Amino acid sequence: MNGFHLQEEISIGKNYKLFITKKLGSGAFGNIYQGINIINEKKIAIKSEKLKKLNNSLLSNEKEILLFLQNGIGIPKLYDYIQTRKYNFMIFEILGPNLNELFVKCNKHFSQNTILSLGLQMLNRIEFIHSMYIIHRDIKPENFLIGNEKNNSIVYLCDFGLSKKFRDTKTGMHIPYKCEKKFLGTLSFSSIYTHLGIDQSRRDDLESLAYILIYFAKGNLPWIGIKAKNKDEKMAKILSLKMNIPISDLCSNLPEGFSQFLQYAKDLHFEQKPDYEFLKNLLIKMGNNINLTEIEYDFMNLFKKDESK
Repeated sequence: MNGFHLQEEISIGKNYKLFITKKLGSGAFGNIYQGINIINEKKIAIKSEKLKKLNNSLLSNEKEILLFLQNGIGIPKLYDYIQTRKYNFMIFEILGPNLNELFVKCNKHFSQNTILSLGLQMLNRIEFIHSMYIIHRDIKPENFLIGNEKNNSIVYLCDFGLSKKFRDTKTGMHIPYKCEKKFLGTLSFSSIYTHLGIDQSRRDDLESLAYILIYFAKGNLPWIGIKAKNKDEKMAKILSLKMNIPISDLCSNLPEGFSQFLQYAKDLHFEQKPDYEFLKNLLIKMGNNINLTEIEYDFMNLFKKDESK
């Protein structure tokens, strides 16, 4: 429990209480709990990070990234950041379930229009952070959450602990190409370049998004759940599959736009600016040019059932 004892609540500063029994999830580090702002009695989310001897706070990095991205559509609102002797706490907007939770609750089946509409929103979030010179570096279904209550049709991009700037905001210079980098991200959805130890750039976020779309469309990816003796063997097996399975096989029985999306992402050069409009049009065409922003997601029925209880 991140070092906490299992008790009902913990006071954080003067304004907040954290409910240990109401864990909302986990990030790239630490845990996320439900809390309350005791001033206005509103529910909040609190991410905790236990301090280590080395002064290398991922939560502090996430705070700086979120501050930089505030007011963007689908970016969680940051309320506060509190440091104590043992922990860092980030207080932010409470959101709904993540897309993988919803996918599982829908028996790992989303309709094509739900996938395309979610894909359009996820792509918009990635385009926005890229426009702010930020790359996410851990794009996966668990890091996209729907909004809470009245905002439950909005997809939010979360967990920026591994994120970084790919350009210098003053000079505009792109980060240099580097290899032999330590693996960073999530094995199932990471790009081939990430596996190969090449520093990430915008192309890697988009390759990860392509894998998410295929995962939603097929209900699985060939390397998810692969058995291995250890992590190194697992990484090697997953890389081998990603490199050797033809895109046509990976996207078999899917509309051509899925394979085109993945191929485009894989063909991007390290510093190349992606053509986001091209990718959006792929999604729109697969939806037969219907208004993907106005469809009702498959999982909305889950909320209607909850409301009727």
